[in-house]
Amino acid sequence: MTGRIVVGVDGSASAAAAVEWAAGDARRRGKALRLVHVCEKWARGLGGTQYCAGMLEGAQDRAREVAPDVELSTEILTGNPVDALIGESVAADSVVLGSRGLGGFAGLVLGSVGMGVAAHGEGPVVVVRSATGGRHGRIVVGYDGSEPSRAAMAYAVEQARARHAELLVVYGWRLPLFSPYAAAYGSLLEEAYQEEVQAARERVVPWRERNPDVRILDEEVGEHPVAALTKAAESADLVVVGTRGRGGFASAVLGSVSHGVLHHVHCPVAVVRPRVQAHEGRLREE
Repeated sequence: MTGRIVVGVDGSASAAAAVEWAAGDARRRGKALRLVHVCEKWARGLGGTQYCAGMLEGAQDRAREVAPDVELSTEILTGNPVDALIGESVAADSVVLGSRGLGGFAGLVLGSVGMGVAAHGEGPVVVVRSATGGRHGRIVVGYDGSEPSRAAMAYAVEQARARHAELLVVYGWRLPLFSPYAAAYGSLLEEAYQEEVQAARERVVPWRERNPDVRILDEEVGEHPVAALTKAAESADLVVVGTRGRGGFASAVLGSVSHGVLHHVHCPVAVVRPRVQAHEGRLREE
């Protein structure tokens, strides 16, 4: 991962929590920090530019308290918040946003802005609901072997290494539903489930071999991926998912799993979309 960590600032409590989270992340991973605010057209004509500048100054002060040695910059952006933040994501290491905002970030997570950035931003988009509590020393990642989940896994490994935390790889696979009277399917379902479990475990092995300095655990459960990740998130500092998946993580647009995790998990959530340049590079190699 290269580039700066970009934080969307809007004066809300969750955006303040996002600034704190991002500052800590920048300090741990040796990244520069960029604070941005999208000052919409209606605000610029009402003395809002001065207000926006003051908002950024306050966020800058808080970031300095958390990470005094991190390289820090601020900028007021104009235009559509979703487009502006997606544009920032192209050259950023990651984009960090509060879960619910004010002004240009209103309705984040449940609204169109957060969903738009998480679905279309390049690289990791981290959504922070509120000030984080105690440290658990664990990162959780949903992994099914698909390209988006590989990008999520790479980010999760980097986070675990920087935090000196263990990494829990979760794979949830919901069994197909049959009539309760179809007893003959029992052995077939059990066999199919065991095959899924074995395949999921084997997918984790190369990551352990390439990252011997990170403790990587795996957990395979016969339930919906959202339920499995939500449960695992109760003892996690960060949950990481890809934008789209396959099998147990199959999705549409943003993805049913990433969408569900954003709505149900209370700790910070990183939604990772593979970068276009990286994807094109792999296609050329093939």
